[in-house]
Amino acid sequence: MVVTHLLRRPIGAVRRWPVESQQRSRRNAMVASTALAQRRAELDEVEEFLAALGRAPAPEAAAQAAHG
Repeated sequence: MVVTHLLRRPIGAVRRWPVESQQRSRRNAMVASTALAQRRAELDEVEEFLAALGRAPAPEAAAQAAHG
């Protein structure tokens, strides 16, 4: 009986681990996706601004900005 009581906590943690790990992974993916979408929107805004001025960004500068 004492052994069962002592094992209950670790067994519960082991059973919860896959679910909690998946939830953390999904959250991290959503945070990364949001950050990338914001970055892409900012790059698009800069491109539109430069196009409105009649200038296109230099190809190497645009490529560097797109890849971080």
